[in-house]
Parts: sequence; C-alpha cells; structure tokens
Amino acid sequence: MGTEHLGQPCSPVQTFKAHLVVMGVSGCGKSSLAQALSEALGLRLIEGDDFHSAHNIERMQAGIPLTDDDRAGWLQTLGAELAASGPGAVLSCSALKLAYRQLLRQACPGLRFVFLELSPDTALARVQARAPSHFFNPALVHNQFEVLEPPLGEAGCLRLDATRPIAELCRSTLQWLQPVGTATPTQGDLS
Repeated sequence: MGTEHLGQPCSPVQTFKAHLVVMGVSGCGKSSLAQALSEALGLRLIEGDDFHSAHNIERMQAGIPLTDDDRAGWLQTLGAELAASGPGAVLSCSALKLAYRQLLRQACPGLRFVFLELSPDTALARVQARAPSHFFNPALVHNQFEVLEPPLGEAGCLRLDATRPIAELCRSTLQWLQPVGTATPTQGDLS
C-alpha cells in the first residue's frame, strides 16, 4: 500500500496495555495499520509475515494456497510471540478463520482483533501493485476470500473499512480501545 493512504499520523497515547491483532485478507493494509498502532500505543510490533517458514513462503510465491497444516506452526509461533510480549503488542496476521483466531486467543487471553474489510477487486489491485516487492502471489487473493470467516459477532472485534486512510483507521481503533486500556491521549482529541 502506498503512502497516499497514510494521511496524518495517529496521535500517540501513554501507558497503554493491550494485545491486538490487525487482521484481514492480503492487501487490506494490516501491516500499515499495525505499524501505526504500534507507534501510537508504544507497543511491540509483531509482523506476521516475518514468521512464515521458508516452505510457506515458497508455496505462496508459487501461487499455492496454504493449508491449515501449513499455518498451524506459524500460528503457534505468533501466539507464543504475543504471550511473551508483556503488557502488550500489535500483531499483523491474516487470522482468516475462527479456528485461527481461537488459537491466538488461547495463547493470549483477552486478545482483541481489528478486521480490515475490503472488496476482492480492491484487495487484488493492492496486491498486484506491491507484487514486485512482496512474496504473496496475486493469484492467491481469490483463495483468501474463499477461506475468510469474517469475525462478525465475535467478542473483542472491530470491523473497519480498509479503504479509509490509515490515520483514520488508527484513530478509530484507539477510540475503540479506550474503554479497556489505561491510555490517556497525549495530544487532544483522537477524532
């Protein structure tokens, strides 16, 4: 995703404690929003893509969808990273299925999710635009939507329109987190 979607930076907050997953299909902006939230909250960023095995990366580069078995070790590693992150962390992870989210919740009770929702056409356009610099094959976008079990109705989940600017998504997430965190805005209103 290009910088034209970033907008103004998100206002930082102080002493925030939370474990949060920014989730959705490839191309939704998980990494960009997770980075913005990590910076605003002063929490560790866990970039899910950095923890894929060489086998998984090879499969995705070749346009072969990952199976539940392919994802199992990756999800266990991500859960362990969250659990070891002390007072909080922000993870970017597709978390496409309820079973995947449940594995992460088991590793880190109280885990919350921000679901970035967008259309298949928009996801494909974004993935194609980044194709020269990312291992994810655009041919897999359709499969991501086939596998996706949106977290609609799940407790601790916020659904956002992934086509909105990152700064707006960050502010919306911070407002949603306020009641459960110990955050105090350092720069006025978050809206």
